[in-house]
Amino acid sequence: MDFDFIRPLIKPAKTKIVLLVLDGLGGLPREKDKFTELEAATTPHLDELAAEGICGLQQPIGTGITPGSGPGHLSLFGYDPLKYQVGRGVLSALGVEFDLYPEDVAARGNFCTLDNEGYVVDRRAGRISTNKNEELCKILSKIEVPGVDVFVKTVKEHRLLLVLRGEDLSDKVNDTDPQEIGKKPLTPKALSSQAGRTASLVQQFLGQTHELLANHHPANMVILRGFAQKPKWPSMEDVFGLQSAAIAAYPMYRGLAKLIGMQVLDTGETVAEEFSTLEKNWDSFDFFYMHVKKIDSAGEDGDFDRKVSVIEEVDREIPRLQNLNPDVVIVTGDHSTPSSLKYHSWHPVPVLLWSKQCRTDTVKHFEERACMTGGLGPRFPAVDLMPLALANALRLEKFGA
Repeated sequence: MDFDFIRPLIKPAKTKIVLLVLDGLGGLPREKDKFTELEAATTPHLDELAAEGICGLQQPIGTGITPGSGPGHLSLFGYDPLKYQVGRGVLSALGVEFDLYPEDVAARGNFCTLDNEGYVVDRRAGRISTNKNEELCKILSKIEVPGVDVFVKTVKEHRLLLVLRGEDLSDKVNDTDPQEIGKKPLTPKALSSQAGRTASLVQQFLGQTHELLANHHPANMVILRGFAQKPKWPSMEDVFGLQSAAIAAYPMYRGLAKLIGMQVLDTGETVAEEFSTLEKNWDSFDFFYMHVKKIDSAGEDGDFDRKVSVIEEVDREIPRLQNLNPDVVIVTGDHSTPSSLKYHSWHPVPVLLWSKQCRTDTVKHFEERACMTGGLGPRFPAVDLMPLALANALRLEKFGA
């Protein structure tokens, strides 16, 4: 996506676009019947959109590359994820309304469980409650590290935010999260010559954290990811001429939406409440980004049946979207999270595009194997979805004479 190329082609229109992101949507076949979670789910309303629209499989980053949630979403929004990179720390900070300064360094943390020998046995500490998280963050807020201000804030469940504020800080510090159980947390190390002091400060914070949480269970330590400083990026309105809104319950995705100028709407936790938020705000925006997290959570927990259940929960709400008479609807995920792998994977993600100007294909069911045969192709770049949405919404001028 070349913003300088597409910006002059944007034209105003009274059309509405909905991007429904089912986090971690893609899956792999289970042993007993060879169905993926999406194939096992009963989804008559998504199937109806697929039959009336055009389908395919999109690649968030590139062939064989496993995407993080940030890059996966930026692709869907039309931002080249190789050019526009930001760590999860910034997204978490914006998502919880933290007033992040440009010189601050932010990191997203997990409360985790270590065994007696210091090995990670649960990266999410049993997904502790948000209330328990707040109790533990109050304990960690007592930490003092010479030369910087330290902020520790609850994000949600097992997730927390760490912000360091001071002079000469750098975000070029490696993650301490080993990304799998059975390993010890990694030591923070400088990834550039300017980051040595910051790595040392992080190590001091973690050393005190270990002492303060030693007698707590299951959350007896913190692992950190996504050290980052706040970038300044062009907004959705500046590039695409869209008055855009985000409907997302989880802070990280709210933060990502803010970073590109979306208005983040207050919404409830459930899928039904998110659709209620869409209905309430329908007349106020051109573009709606809706995010459903619990599909991904079920995949990460290895819970095939729960992932199926949440997909079906979304499907039951689709008629509420149809009743609003949108002009363009895109349904996809930011990445695949097969419950058999319990983590993000490199597999292309199912996508359907429905519009009033759509050239339909032969796909009748919204599922991986059907989407392989769809008109959008079996492996197309996710970053192409935004210009397709704009074109189908009649928001792009002709190029050239």
